[in-house]
Amino acid sequence: MADYVLAIDQGTTSSRAIVFDHHGQVVSVGQLEHEQIFPKPGWVEHDASEIWNNVREVIGQALAKADITRHDVKAVGITNQRETTVVWNKSTGKPICNAIVWQDTRTQAIVDRLAEDGGTDRFSAKVGLPLATYFAGTKLVWILENVEGARAAAEAGELLFGTTDTWVLWNLTGGPDGGVHATDVTNASRTLFMDLETCQWDDEILAIFDVPRSMLPEIRSSSEVYGVIEDSSLLRQVPVAGILGDQQAATFGQAAFEAGESKNTYGTGNFLIVNTGEKIVHSSNGLLTTLGYRLGDGKPHYALEGSIAVTGSLIQWLRDNLGLIRHSSDIETLADSVDDNGGVYVVPAFSGLFAPYWRPDARGVIVGLTRFVNKGHIARAALESAAFQTAEVIEAVNADAGVPLRELRVDGGMVVNDTLMQFQADILGVPVVRPAVIETTALGAAYAAGLAVGFWSDLGELTANWREDRRWEPQIDDAERARRMRLWKKAVTRTFDWVDDDVSSP
Repeated sequence: MADYVLAIDQGTTSSRAIVFDHHGQVVSVGQLEHEQIFPKPGWVEHDASEIWNNVREVIGQALAKADITRHDVKAVGITNQRETTVVWNKSTGKPICNAIVWQDTRTQAIVDRLAEDGGTDRFSAKVGLPLATYFAGTKLVWILENVEGARAAAEAGELLFGTTDTWVLWNLTGGPDGGVHATDVTNASRTLFMDLETCQWDDEILAIFDVPRSMLPEIRSSSEVYGVIEDSSLLRQVPVAGILGDQQAATFGQAAFEAGESKNTYGTGNFLIVNTGEKIVHSSNGLLTTLGYRLGDGKPHYALEGSIAVTGSLIQWLRDNLGLIRHSSDIETLADSVDDNGGVYVVPAFSGLFAPYWRPDARGVIVGLTRFVNKGHIARAALESAAFQTAEVIEAVNADAGVPLRELRVDGGMVVNDTLMQFQADILGVPVVRPAVIETTALGAAYAAGLAVGFWSDLGELTANWREDRRWEPQIDDAERARRMRLWKKAVTRTFDWVDDDVSSP
């Protein structure tokens, strides 16, 4: 009997393969970072070929570390950075340009053009999203309009489009030799092209964007067998049976299956998702309406999402661009070298501001500097910015839902940082809870795949796997909490209106 499920977690900064056992415990991990490419201010790219090569290698790492073979793996699940856009030639399997990453802001002119008729909410009633540079649709339009020969090749049926789940699935299942060109509802819901009601591509919107439908993958559920892995792979003939965008996967991995349940992931950015069940809920407070999951032929489950562009990547920026720390893990020690932020606030609007503001004109600021301030205060302010941004998103969630959040379940790489977690509880005024398994993104993809092939029987079995590791209770009073939030919001206003016709780059 195959005793494990393997999840491929194709993230913004790295690709990982993680082997899970039947109890949802991590058995082994393979991981490789890929290059972050910044050709111009506001542009963020990845080499999709490098990503695919890394995926193959980390699968080998994970199998070797677990001392297992393909015969021990029941199924493979995929989770991915969602809106990052890849276009490739279906005959050669070669990308026609670098992947455009979800953080990239080059498509603002396309957003403005599409918003001339109906504003940024032109399509939101149907797709749940505002027009913004964040989503895959405008990135695909940019490629068709700016990469030489792309438009003609696309209209001739020579090109395929996908987010990185689709890219990995297509390559795993044969690539040019019969690879499966598909995505799941959660990733499709991040393109601006999918009708939330029907869970299908909308031809009217595709015509407005001038995107050939032949480029688009088939939309499938989040848990079904899409195909089997090609014979040249270490996992040959193992079924690929689950796909979930990374934030939906983390929600699934947290066993937040029912309406009202939620999670917050601290990764490259922060993403709060609240399950709204089978009901589509449109936000009045800057949140996104998105697909939560769909299991096989079952009904879609929807969610509200608060997306924050920069949290963990701010720590990476302090490390790589400023040299403030040598390793990302050093940030907590440096932050703990001071008692507080010294009056400093860091608002990392590197890609504008996402939820709840949606201000593409914003850019990052560090405010409150005095001669008293040292690098410890800046480190502490950088950590606190993740908590402040989350608090603003939760304010929006509470306003939309009408029922205050009682506790916050957290996951992602940054939740190992106890200083950040305590500050998050303080600024929210509710407990923050970390699960025993914090690899919930990969776990969610594993769960989706395992359900499809009978490795796990039902959602109840998955819920039983969830265990609490640690809980942080608030330690400051309401007056101090209000004072800190007031100063944070004051700092946020300083980021507005930086980008205009005269100031589009440094």
